Amino acid sequence: MEDTGMLENLMRRVSGPMHFRIILQPLMAVIFAVLDGIKDAHLGQPAYFWALFTDQGYRRELIRSGWKSVGKVFIIALLLDTVYQFWVLHWFYPGEALLVAFFLAIVPYLLLRGPVNRIMPKRDGKDERTGKSPIVR
Repeated sequence: MEDTGMLENLMRRVSGPMHFRIILQPLMAVIFAVLDGIKDAHLGQPAYFWALFTDQGYRRELIRSGWKSVGKVFIIALLLDTVYQFWVLHWFYPGEALLVAFFLAIVPYLLLRGPVNRIMPKRDGKDERTGKSPIVR
């Protein structure tokens, strides 16, 4: 096996076999981020990424909510990169697989959920049927 650097291995993914995932996986993360950002705006929630750092009381729930949306995209990205590595590199580099999955799934989600929330028209966060504020964060 030819020893290549990590950066070269990462760059090969853009034009090599299975390169379609470099577009499709971030697109899926963006779709989930937009849907969750819209939901956050309707519930009157703060921007997601900012709230992760500033709202300690609900941090665990925010992470759980984000993982519920983007976790499947992350797992699929991880599995597809594993297949890619065995197919093209004939070896498995777990650090590279995690890095690729993180950048294809988690980063787009984190970068877009909050801004979508900010640009959406705000509602008072009350349930239209009951007139009460939801407890769910």
